[in-house]
Amino acid sequence: MKHSLAPLAAALALSATFAAPAFAAKDVVAAVASTFTTMDPYDANDTLSQAVVKSFYQGLYGFDKDMKMKPVLAESHTVSKDGLVYTMKLKKDIKFHDGTDFNAQAVKATFDRVTNPDNKLKRYNLYKNIAKTEVVDPYTVKFTLKESFSPFINSLAHPSGVIISPAALEKHGKAIAQNPVGTGPFKFVEWKQSDYLKVAKFDGYWKKGFPKVDTITFRPVVDNNSRSAMMQTGEAHFTFPVPYEQAEILKTKQDIALVAAPSIVHRYMSMNTLQKPFDNPKVRQAINYAINKQALAKVAFSGYAIPAEGVLPKGVEYAVKLGPWPHDPAKARALLKEAGYPNGFETQLWSAYNHTTAQKVIQFLQQQLAQVGIKASVQALEAGQRVEKVESAQDAATAPVRLYYVGWSSSTGEADWAMRPLLASESHPPKMFNTAYYKNDVVDQNIAKALNTTDPKEKTRLYTEAQKQIWNDAPWAFLVTEQLLSASSKKLTGFHVMPDASFNFDDVDLK
Repeated sequence: MKHSLAPLAAALALSATFAAPAFAAKDVVAAVASTFTTMDPYDANDTLSQAVVKSFYQGLYGFDKDMKMKPVLAESHTVSKDGLVYTMKLKKDIKFHDGTDFNAQAVKATFDRVTNPDNKLKRYNLYKNIAKTEVVDPYTVKFTLKESFSPFINSLAHPSGVIISPAALEKHGKAIAQNPVGTGPFKFVEWKQSDYLKVAKFDGYWKKGFPKVDTITFRPVVDNNSRSAMMQTGEAHFTFPVPYEQAEILKTKQDIALVAAPSIVHRYMSMNTLQKPFDNPKVRQAINYAINKQALAKVAFSGYAIPAEGVLPKGVEYAVKLGPWPHDPAKARALLKEAGYPNGFETQLWSAYNHTTAQKVIQFLQQQLAQVGIKASVQALEAGQRVEKVESAQDAATAPVRLYYVGWSSSTGEADWAMRPLLASESHPPKMFNTAYYKNDVVDQNIAKALNTTDPKEKTRLYTEAQKQIWNDAPWAFLVTEQLLSASSKKLTGFHVMPDASFNFDDVDLK
């Protein structure tokens, strides 16, 4: 009997081998450069965390892969003549992953949470202008603003502006950051902070026929070479950012597609203007002259970047071309001498990221500064260190940050969110991200006035004047605008990097 079972077992095994591909799961692996800080987009301050939560969360409005705004959970909206009241019709027959109905009450619960200052959510400042959110009927919601705010729909389209299950909010409270429940194409499965985030297909998704894959696993891989290797061995189907120095190698691989996309990602080095010597504008201007941006683009980005041409990168609405700042070490040394630092000074330079490209950047900046007498010790911060040391500083006068390499993209696509969180005096940490602790009354006034006008000509005038003032005050070293390099398996389609360095994977599929 033992011998007679062997052929049957072999036949079954062979049958299973041939049958497996018909039932093979479509499991996508995406290798990314950093760890995630939170799964609560209203408390996230990094693009990557907001990018991945779009797998399970959706907002009333959003952007397509080309940053063109579109309604998502909203059907339509109307605006009162005074610009203070937005009435929104919602899509029907949509369920959250926990079975709760998506409706106006869910919208109200979400925005009541973020607009309550007691909750101390990082995205409070983006939505604090909402005076109240009211349920008109089950599928109509009304937002009343404190002041007219022309980019309000843009702010709802921001990746943070998602709708959370009210039942999940009530159940989990602050722990919603570890237990997200949205209406997106995928539902949350598991998050191990240093290892992976996994999401799985939501069978009750409201867009019929989607998603087309079963799971996506996002793997943080800090080392550039390791991410590149994962693509070459097939361990990953998608990676972003591609190590610039690896671009030419990946180009030669027949089964990999390399994409260089335009971006609105601006890289800069802020200088703490409340602390000596950076309180002196001549020192800040000297630092701008000291850095060779063309060389930086080549050394750290392998040519996939251009010197920053203004405070805002091209592609952001109302951006003005003002530069770039020329590389002139002699001018830098002269300005330092005029400022009272003929022999330079010592300081510290932190990076908001610890991936290999960022480490190359700060090492290059360190060398450039040394050539004009500025000795900077450098440190690449991990995500938790960044939040603790920089973004959570409670007292501007004692904030430890000095020089700080970081980047920003306006995920609303317009000038307000490219300037106000970074350069308005109201935006010092921990409220927002003005790590230069910059304050200029003209800039503050123009940013505020621009929010209250719908006249494009007046907006252009206000934003132009503000940008010229910032460029001259130089609270930042204006570095580069980079291209966004991603790579994907040719078996993978529909996974895109957007101009703000976020992701769009609405149509993701795996052959």
